[in-house]
Amino acid sequence: MKQKMLSEALRERFGTKVYKLSLSSGCTCPNRDGTIGTGGCTFCSEGGSGEFAAPFLPVDEQIRLARARVDGKFPAKIPVSERKYIAYFQSFTNTYGEPERLRALYEETIRRPEIAALSIGTRPDCLSADILQMLGELSRIKPVWVELGLQTIHERIAEAVHRGYSLPAFEDAVKKLKAIGAEVIVHVILGLPGESREDMLETVRFLSGMDPRPDGIKLQQLQILRGTQLAEQYRRTPFPVMDLEEYCALIRDCLEILPDDIVIHRLTGDGPKKLLIAPQWSADKKRVLNTMRKWTAHKPPGGL
Repeated sequence: MKQKMLSEALRERFGTKVYKLSLSSGCTCPNRDGTIGTGGCTFCSEGGSGEFAAPFLPVDEQIRLARARVDGKFPAKIPVSERKYIAYFQSFTNTYGEPERLRALYEETIRRPEIAALSIGTRPDCLSADILQMLGELSRIKPVWVELGLQTIHERIAEAVHRGYSLPAFEDAVKKLKAIGAEVIVHVILGLPGESREDMLETVRFLSGMDPRPDGIKLQQLQILRGTQLAEQYRRTPFPVMDLEEYCALIRDCLEILPDDIVIHRLTGDGPKKLLIAPQWSADKKRVLNTMRKWTAHKPPGGL
């Protein structure tokens, strides 16, 4: 494996171990509130893919709660005062709101001394001129990552999962974000219903050939979670879900395609076990990591 894993890239960039703090911005999503749809993407849980995020409270309190979850992972030799974090606003669409409110929230967060970078999960179709200006200004304070949920380049699959925007909207968003100095991380789900193995690899090839191309990528297996539209679809008409060996072989081939300058932020997902319907193997993180290391013939620094 030639690419850098996120933990290695962070250590090189910031000179120390860095952990993410999952936070909430209080935003919803245009694919839920009726603006472009209701119910969200078919795979998205009621928590907006942010089940591990702190509740929406004043940011000081959110950070305190989130740090309590991760501080035990730091080596004891790193004093509390020297610990660094990525502030990750994960759930729902974190640029879908009143720009001035979001500006105040994100600026308060990014200016905290323990925050090394700000990471904002959003949709490509929720980047207005005001939001882009805000993100550009924030990126001049510290690094700003914008995480875009692409999932697939194939329009027929995007329509089936109710993604709610077209591929050109994604391409336009990447260009605009890179132009203002933000870094772009793309989420891809492997195993969406109706996608062939070659379809999935085509998505990875497309991202690898973009100009400009993303700075990072998150690859994860499809997870069917209780309470989602996808779970109901799976109950009515079960569809194939990759087994662990099949998934690891696919990841190996994705890594062969991806260029060295795209940082690997994740290779597998581990959603909340209480909601997980399939694949059940994803709940056994130790087994997943060991199997993936075998297939990739590499032990990624800091895990997968």
